[in-house]
Amino acid sequence: MKPIYFLALCLLSGFSAYSQYGLERIIVEKYYVSDANDKTVDGDGGVLPLNSVTYRVFVDMLPGYIFQAAYGTPEHELKIATSTTFFNNQDRGARFPTYSRNQAQNNTVMLDSWLSAGGALKDHAGVLKEMDNGENTIENADGVLQNEHAEAGIPLTQEDGAIAATVEPVTVVGFFDADLTMLDDINAATGSTSIITHDGAWSSLNGSRGQDTTQNIVLIGQFTTDGVFEFELNLQIRNQQTLAVENYVARNPLGAEILFDDLIHIDSLGFMSSIAFDSPLHDHVKVYPNPTSGNVTIELNNDIELNSSNIQFILSSLDGSMLKTGKITDKLTSLDMTQFLPGVYLISLGLIDGSRFSTKIIRTQ
Repeated sequence: MKPIYFLALCLLSGFSAYSQYGLERIIVEKYYVSDANDKTVDGDGGVLPLNSVTYRVFVDMLPGYIFQAAYGTPEHELKIATSTTFFNNQDRGARFPTYSRNQAQNNTVMLDSWLSAGGALKDHAGVLKEMDNGENTIENADGVLQNEHAEAGIPLTQEDGAIAATVEPVTVVGFFDADLTMLDDINAATGSTSIITHDGAWSSLNGSRGQDTTQNIVLIGQFTTDGVFEFELNLQIRNQQTLAVENYVARNPLGAEILFDDLIHIDSLGFMSSIAFDSPLHDHVKVYPNPTSGNVTIELNNDIELNSSNIQFILSSLDGSMLKTGKITDKLTSLDMTQFLPGVYLISLGLIDGSRFSTKIIRTQ
């Protein structure tokens, strides 16, 4: 109970005044997309479905801030989920990136799913591939992880997103052991599809900062799946000069909590791009009528070029459950809401270039 009580004190300490918000954005990088060649080592690393995407989640903060925790509370759920299963490497897979550089050279160890407080492997920090210094790139000993899929950007053979550094360990509080079994070194066709908590956290007790202190970007997790990947997070960061703690939540802020839209994320291959969140679609998309008792229309203006392989939508409930997905093939798309109970729903729309749109839909009687 003491660790949970300590976390509660930290969260409450965030309800103090501060003049500047330190969280700039959440970055979701598509790190790698698997191909048929990667399946040649399934016997060693465990079954890796074709076209599995490895996602890396980063916290981008202003200089002078540190990452302290990703957490769930009774008022704010923390959720990491997939529509299929997460890949866990059977060779060196673990809940946290504790494998060595030599071990990372084997089979598909580098694609394992884990939680982090800045690290990508033992004694190495995780960085965006575009920010890698290009030195000592890990060379896979089994001739896999060679795919150059366009969605994943820079190939792992050129930049591995790991640089030698001292990194903070992950401290877990409030989770039961069973809550994190989906990150163990067991991989099968069926398995855990989500981490959900209302009273747990993974944290950095000393606080974690980016390797480039000006950019100050910290890796907090890696997840590999062939399904639709989604998360809902709440974050705690701290200003090292003022010592003020800031708490960012995905929904329904209380007191001095700060609502941050990008803490809710839904992604899949061909739906949303890796890290480009700076081109919102809000000026180019309309959803009406809203509220509605029947259908709603998704209208795209003429600035958006139609491409059925690049534009999709996801309708979800506020608890994060996906209810319907589909392609946008016309400037006007009708969505039937009569099959759903009255309430509030979230519609998300994304283009391959990373621009996105999301809004709430109210379904009336």
